[in-house]
Amino acid sequence: MAYQNIAATLSPQDIQEIKAALQTVQRKMPFLITLSTEERRKLVKMGDKSLAFVNNSVTAAQSNREILPATFDVEELIRDYQLASALTELLISVQQLAEQVDDTLMAVGSEAMTSSLTVYDYVKTASKKTPGLKTVAEQLGERFKAIKGRPAKAASGS
Repeated sequence: MAYQNIAATLSPQDIQEIKAALQTVQRKMPFLITLSTEERRKLVKMGDKSLAFVNNSVTAAQSNREILPATFDVEELIRDYQLASALTELLISVQQLAEQVDDTLMAVGSEAMTSSLTVYDYVKTASKKTPGLKTVAEQLGERFKAIKGRPAKAASGS
């Protein structure tokens, strides 16, 4: 769908229901973990191309158990592969949703900033003749003051 002006709201009840649904998703996967940067770096990675390799190794392990050490747990390999496949499918859906939320946030944030810049321009102009607006104009202008020697950019979106 082509981007158009976004005119939508989320009620506090909607937000709570969405958060509850996300908590339900998390409860359905109590095994989820959080890895440190160092832990992520050390792990052997399995990408899209590796999924077929793992699938083939599962088949090879099932068909040739006698060549594997007795301590090798073929069933654990199968469970890991099945869970990796299921999580891959879910991750694609979650990533699509996250991308849509991110794109929508960017668009509606841009709309809010563009409108706010218009308000700021009008307040600055009106503050020269309208009593009481100088303070408002200065308050709004704080957003554009230079930070540690960087020049301010009025439409930067920062």
